[in-house]
Amino acid sequence: MVRRIRKQRETVDGIHLDASPAFHVGGDLRPLSPPELSDIVAHAFDILSTVGMAGLPKMATQRALKAGAWHRADGRLCFSEDMIRNALERAPRHVTLPGFTPERDLRIGGRRVHIGTGGAAVQVLNAATGDYQDSQLSDLYDLMRVLDASSNIHYGVRPVVARDLSDPLELDVNTAFACLKATTKPIGISFCDPDHIDPIVDMFDIALGHPGAFRDRPFCMAVIVHVVPPLTYAAEGIVMLERAVRAGMVPQICSAGQAGATSPVTLAGALAQGLAECLAGMVVVDNIKRSAPCIYALMPFISDLRTGAMSGGGGEAAIANAAAAQLLSHVGLPSTVSAGMTDSKLVDAQAGYEKGYTVALAGHGGADMINLSVGMLGSIMVASPEAMVIDDDMCGAILRSIRGIEVSKATLNLEAVERVVTHDGHYLGESETLNRMKSDYHYPTLADRQSVGDWVFAGSLSIWDQARSRVADILAAPPPTHLSADAEARIRTKFPIRLKP
Repeated sequence: MVRRIRKQRETVDGIHLDASPAFHVGGDLRPLSPPELSDIVAHAFDILSTVGMAGLPKMATQRALKAGAWHRADGRLCFSEDMIRNALERAPRHVTLPGFTPERDLRIGGRRVHIGTGGAAVQVLNAATGDYQDSQLSDLYDLMRVLDASSNIHYGVRPVVARDLSDPLELDVNTAFACLKATTKPIGISFCDPDHIDPIVDMFDIALGHPGAFRDRPFCMAVIVHVVPPLTYAAEGIVMLERAVRAGMVPQICSAGQAGATSPVTLAGALAQGLAECLAGMVVVDNIKRSAPCIYALMPFISDLRTGAMSGGGGEAAIANAAAAQLLSHVGLPSTVSAGMTDSKLVDAQAGYEKGYTVALAGHGGADMINLSVGMLGSIMVASPEAMVIDDDMCGAILRSIRGIEVSKATLNLEAVERVVTHDGHYLGESETLNRMKSDYHYPTLADRQSVGDWVFAGSLSIWDQARSRVADILAAPPPTHLSADAEARIRTKFPIRLKP
């Protein structure tokens, strides 16, 4: 795909895009035509005004009714198109997602592409033995440390469940602490119980140095499943959503219907239902607090209809998630989609091609955030730090492709052509070649570009060998120091922290 780099401000599909060389702005891949976008959005509005939603808790229902919703005869809650559009007008198009430190802050929205982790894998791949093992708290910490050192991964949603912890509060507190301690990048966690949100915010305040500090720098998203497809609110998720908004957390709310199972089998129908579920969540957020920041995850999962199993690496998943990014951008909401969910159980050719095209299409489709995109195997049931560093390499190349091609007087230089062909006959000595060597080209960390002979002489190392060495180097380096010793001691005194000092 060849395109011009966007200049200072540009409008696409009516959306103003902020662009600079520091950002990777997607959106040139448009799986849906303007009429198709309009048809899907209209169908989503029709779903909400005729079929409606079930399961909204009483307090949230009362707010919705006061705002203009109504009940059908069977009790399902419906929303008019005007009500939804009014909430859309108030919903922020951009959300600031802080890091623990300011240099890691992200601005979500406007089709700036950010890549991150996600999921709730229950196993990790042991790189030394090839065995699959139950994921532990220490695995979560190690994965987040690897994420912190990976330059093309921008944020970290908890990738694994600490299965060595059985108490729900201890699980949530220690998940939050492990992520906090391992990285200064923005993080995201889920909660077992709404009552766990306030204590964890207290812990974050201690980490930042004073009461109320997290509200000013909410470096951790609340990742909340607010619906159970098809078209049913997750009651506990709605309670969590309200607690998170009240606590100053940025929620990332998720619709993840599985086409042919919990959403329509047609991709268009699955996208419309998923969009309706996202808009139903937006209305709830608007009724909790108008103009509250929120990020919307529309993740159309795909079933292998021969078996019913999820198929995260298929071409249908790739194009559906690219279209999901396009839809959310079209209605003006900060977007998250899923990609990189290979069905392979190993870091092999299947994992490579499934991750490559799904992440690339999501990025070129303009997804603001791409969850589940790195470090995952086995349909997001397994995580691997070695897979993560390989995926970081892949994402660097994908982000470079999203950046596109600059077409300008500077890059179409007739004088340079004249000078080279009449003198040296090559461009290696040109100052522009040296100047643009790093700015215009991406160089992988692990991928090998040696000749065959040089590669053999160097030991015939595979990318898996290189990844194992890279992970070992990261974990052998001194641990992060952004969490002060005093703050960590106070946290360990107040909370049941199980991660070893």
